This record gives sequence, C-alpha cells and structure tokens, in this order.
Amino acid sequence: MKHIAIIGAGWLGLPLAKHLQSLGYQVSASRTSQQGVDELKQHDINGFICDLSQSDHFADTLASLHCDTVVGSFPPGFRRGQGAEYATQWQQLVNAAKAAHCKKVVMVSSTTVYPDRAETMDETKATLALALSEPDFSANAKVMLQAEQSVIDSGLAYAIVRCSGLIGPSRHPARFAARLKQVSTLAPANMLHQADAVGAVAFAVEHFDHDVVNATTPHTVSKAEFYQAALQAVSSDEALPPVVEIADKLIVSDKLAKAGYQFHYSHTLEALNGDE
Repeated sequence: MKHIAIIGAGWLGLPLAKHLQSLGYQVSASRTSQQGVDELKQHDINGFICDLSQSDHFADTLASLHCDTVVGSFPPGFRRGQGAEYATQWQQLVNAAKAAHCKKVVMVSSTTVYPDRAETMDETKATLALALSEPDFSANAKVMLQAEQSVIDSGLAYAIVRCSGLIGPSRHPARFAARLKQVSTLAPANMLHQADAVGAVAFAVEHFDHDVVNATTPHTVSKAEFYQAALQAVSSDEALPPVVEIADKLIVSDKLAKAGYQFHYSHTLEALNGDE
C-alpha cells in the first residue's frame, strides 16, 4: 500500500486526505498545531505537526512516516505578505522528501503563474525561464514558478497541478463579488470546484510522474455572467461591480482531460450549485 503524506490539511488538503483514504491509500496529513492534529483525528486521519517555517526536523518526520509520496497543499500567503517565503518552503519540502527517500512529490500550484495576456493558456505558457525574460509575469507568478522549479529539478517523480480559482464549500463566489474592482464581459471565469480540485490532484498522484497540468473547469462563461449567476444562486440583491469589456486569459485543462480525468463539473455554472 502506498503511503501518502499531505502537507497542509486545510480546505483542500483535508478532503483530499479523505478521498485518497477511500481509494485505499495510507494517508498522513499535517497541521501546524496539536489542536489541528486533534481535529484530524476526529476525521479518522493520522495527523502530524508540520510548520514549514521551522523545518529542522521535517525530514525526520517524513522518514518516520515511511511515505512514498508527499503532496504539498498549502497556500502561498500572498494576501498576508508572506509570498516570498513560499519558494523557500517548497525547496525545504523537496530537500526533506529526498532526505527521507520519498519517491514522488505532488505540488498543488495555481494558475497565478500565467502571464497577464489575453490568450489561451496551456501548460507551456508559463515557466520560470519565460517569467525571467518576459515582462507580463507578475511578481507572484515568479515566486510560484520558482517554487515549481524546485519540484521539477528535484530528481524525484513529480506532478504539478495548477488549479484555477477555487470554489465550493465555504467558498461560494457570491461572497467574493463585492470585493472585485470590476467584472468583464470578455474575461473568462477560470474556476474549479473543490470536488474537481481533489479529483485532479488524486489523479495526478496516480497518473503523472514528470508533468505539469492545469486543473480548471472545461467550459465557462465571462466573469460578468459568472458572478451575476453566483449572486442569483444565493438570492442576493447585491449589485455587480462595474462591468467592463476587457479581455483576459483563458485557462485550459485539455492535457488533464486527454490523460483520462473525468470532471465532476464540466461547466462553471454547474459548479456554482455543486454541493459536494
């Protein structure tokens, strides 16, 4: 039986741990405190403490778990001003995985890596080399790509799953509409339901060994239409932010679909009402 360690058992990592257990894997998952570990026990998940900002004993912890695969599912913390630490944390994770003789690393990444251009974005459109030579990549994109590069260069089997905007339980997009400065009739709503984020990462664990893949709902509408539908879905009379006509990037998940992954939700408007 393959033993998988999940670093970061939060909004995505916890349901991922449950799903992988249901597939027959032995799973351990981390929180940053004993209270968090106790909460994992209530979900029948073997928990352990891991704080990547204090990584001295991380390799020993992984080695004690005898895990084959390490999945990193923790946010970069850009909103909290902690993004600069993210690339360092991923390098520490890779180093620990190698020291613990793990065979594979799976990274939950983000479509934040893509440049600010109104183009169709497949996996080839964002690499660290491109980001360092082209002006349309944000500072956050460069941090994410540096983190991805540490995984690619690890010498281990790897899968990097670039998730688009995550929605689902406690993350209904209607909650975020008011925070947006504007919504466009020409900008695609690149979104992914929690059920498909879990499904895509689990699929990557099983099927990808040296690959980067996008995970985004295959069919979508404009941001203006999506957020209007989101507000209507919760019977909100809140007004949309200013509506503009500015084109933006479209994320595509053709590679994931062609590999055999079957999406729970094929359209973002279906995902709006998903209750999984």
